[in-house]
Amino acid sequence: MRAEIKHVTEYRYQEPVWDSFNEVRLHPQRDERQNVLAFNIHVTPDVPVTSHRDYFGNLIHHVHVHERHTLLRIEAHTLVVTYRSRVPAPTSVQSLDPFRRELTEYLIASPRIPEAHWADIFEITAPLRTGDLPDFLMELTRTLYRRFTYTPGATNVRTTLEQFAGTGRGVCQDYAHAMLGICRSLGIPARYVSGYIYAGANFVGAEASHAWVEAYIPGAGWVGYDPTNNTEVVEAHVKIGHGRDYSDVSPISGSYHGSTRGELDVEVKVYDQQQ
Repeated sequence: MRAEIKHVTEYRYQEPVWDSFNEVRLHPQRDERQNVLAFNIHVTPDVPVTSHRDYFGNLIHHVHVHERHTLLRIEAHTLVVTYRSRVPAPTSVQSLDPFRRELTEYLIASPRIPEAHWADIFEITAPLRTGDLPDFLMELTRTLYRRFTYTPGATNVRTTLEQFAGTGRGVCQDYAHAMLGICRSLGIPARYVSGYIYAGANFVGAEASHAWVEAYIPGAGWVGYDPTNNTEVVEAHVKIGHGRDYSDVSPISGSYHGSTRGELDVEVKVYDQQQ
């Protein structure tokens, strides 16, 4: 798929604020499944934009507005080509044994996924019943999709995994955190992915940044699964970055000086240029 993406974030303040600093994670990754043809970021007020790569290899842009302002607008335009993912060959969960030490950070607790036996909490009663790791991960994807209801506005960035397990309603971030917790409690290294999804493929989650999971499968590497949409990662998915959970790859995070609160408005559009 050849996708054009427009992502606009606006903060509006009733009174002027100053010394606003934001970390922006909107640049898609380049890997075997996708290639970034163009990326531009525009900021109002007009300020220089710098960048660096974080611990996980994600590209972060820095936006620092010293002057007083009542509007901060960050607009990113991206042109990216995505390709089909490789189908992982059958392999047992025991094949993970040599890799767990080097992938420890994706097996232990993280800020939004505390240590717990999440497979029991989410009532995954027959884990790895076939012994085939890719088959189990796809079955887990289907199980979460069927068990929970995608409900925009039902949760927010402060909703805990326990609360989502109790209510059964949430958004892609919650589905991803649930799958991460279950995988890690079963000894399967898994990481959180932030990105976009094309709505024209009849998937939900295109109205904002999307989230899914990558699990490590020996012989195939990191393989993506989207429990919100009951699918493996396909050409409609555009990856921005990955981390332990949402805390590591939130699209925009920052701070400012001033006594007023800001109103946030986000617009995301993903177009398939081949349509």
